[in-house]
Order: sequence, then structure tokens, then C-alpha cells
Amino acid sequence: MSHISVCFAVYQNQGALTQLYEEITYELTTHFPNDTYELLFVNDGSKDESLNELIELNKKDNHVKIISFSRNFGQMAAILAGWENATGDVVINMAADLQDPPKQVTAMLNEWKDGNEIVISYRQSHGTSATKKFTSRLFYKMMLPNVPPGGFDFALIDRKPMNAINSLTEKNRFYQYDILWAGFKVKFIPYDKLDRTIGKSQYNFFKRFKNFYSAFLNVSYFPLRLLTSIGGIVALSGFLYALNIVYAYFFLETPFNGWAPIMIVLLIIGGLIMLMLGVLGEYIWRILDEVKRRPNYIIDKKWD
Repeated sequence: MSHISVCFAVYQNQGALTQLYEEITYELTTHFPNDTYELLFVNDGSKDESLNELIELNKKDNHVKIISFSRNFGQMAAILAGWENATGDVVINMAADLQDPPKQVTAMLNEWKDGNEIVISYRQSHGTSATKKFTSRLFYKMMLPNVPPGGFDFALIDRKPMNAINSLTEKNRFYQYDILWAGFKVKFIPYDKLDRTIGKSQYNFFKRFKNFYSAFLNVSYFPLRLLTSIGGIVALSGFLYALNIVYAYFFLETPFNGWAPIMIVLLIIGGLIMLMLGVLGEYIWRILDEVKRRPNYIIDKKWD
């Protein structure tokens, strides 16, 4: 007999939660009657009636556990709270908006029972716009080149790798990278992401860009190496151009004239310096964020 934890990051999901509860409960009780389970909902400062809907579910079913934050701390914080408070032998992370089909949980758990320590469901089709599909594929191709196109959010993690992932202490996290970094046996299985029929997505372009930027700086030294290379090329080019000017002035008797070349060089170098300082500032800010040791989230109340 196993104990199963299913974790949901909840933000403005009013109306979808009851249906989600009913569908996931059906899957677990029908296909895994000998296993125990918990449904752990993390309310990330929702301003709608999501929390009240969850409280009603908790009142009628003690399998429903609730963690409510003091304010909105973001999706990553809600996911971490679920993982750190889950008690199961296996932990499943899935969306609370009904776009991740609960029946996929059955397939993932069967793969886990066959010996796979991490089971990742990747989207083979979904109804998002062509722009979102393209940017998602580009992002994951750059960050996680060895995963299926489009990346993943829907994942099952055995207790052993879950403990390893929970031991990480970084403030700024990219959880898909953390899951793969753990290095355990991974099985990828496809699924069709459903269209959202209740509520509206809160995941806009600016949040997507923020996640990309944060992940890019967190898991890659490429920005620093790129700027170092550019700086070296610009410095070498400037040195060679300076030698050319000196040679022309003394040996070819060509007087140096015109301010245009000077302005062009100054603008290019000045822009590169500002860009480099900006990237270095981002890394320094992350160092400061780590040194502060502030928690990723603050829990206002729990319902067990």
C-alpha cells in the first residue's frame, strides 16, 4: 500500500476546484483502491472565492488539505510549499485549472509502480496560440535541450528524488531543471492538454518573460561568458583601430579628422558597458537575495 500526494498551486481558480476534486478523487479511488492519498491545495493569495471553495471541500473530505499564503508569492513558491508539506511516498504536481486531465494521473502512477522514479507528462498538443507555442518551444530548447519540445509542468516524483529536490536551498528556482538535475530514472509520457473552460489564465506575457529571464540566469553561465567574449572582441577591435590611427598619423601623414568615428565607437562601447553592468547587477541581486535568507513563502493558515 502506498500513500499518494497530489499537489495543486491555486491562484484565481474559483469554479474549477470542485470539478477538479471530483475527477481526481474518482481516478484515485477507482484505480488505486488499496492506496491512501491526500489532495494538497496551496492557495497563493487568490482574491476570488477559491479559498472558500477549498474550505467547503475540506469540511466534507479529510483527504483535502489546504495551505493558504499570507499574500501572493507566485507559482514557484506555491509549488515548493506543496512539495515541502506533502507526506506521500510519491508526489504529483499538476495544474488546478483542469487543463491537466486527472485521468493522466492514473497513467503516471502506473509508470511509477513499474519502477520509474520520476514520470513527466509532456504536452503533445494544446490549444494555445501559435506565439505561445513557439516561445515555449524556444525557451525549453535553450534551457532543457534534452526534454520533449514545449517542456513540461505535470510531473510525478518519487519520495527519494523528492527529498533530494527539497534539500535545495536556492531562493530563485527553476523547478523543471531541479527535477531533471536530481538525476533519477525519468520516464516521459505524452498527453493532450485540455482547453481551459472555467476562469481565465493569469499567466500573461510579462510573467512568462520573467520566468524565462530568471531561469536563464539561474541555470546558465552563458550570459556572463557571452558578454566576456563580446567585451574581448570590442577591446581587441578598438586596440587595432587605435594602432591604425597612430600609424596613419605618423607615417602616412594623414591627419585625424571627423568626430563621427569617435562618437560611433563611444556609443557602441558605452552601450556594451551598460549592458554588461546590467547583467552583472542581476547576478549580484540574486546573491543578495540568497544572503537575505528570506523564506519563499509565508503560510497564513492550514487546514488538515
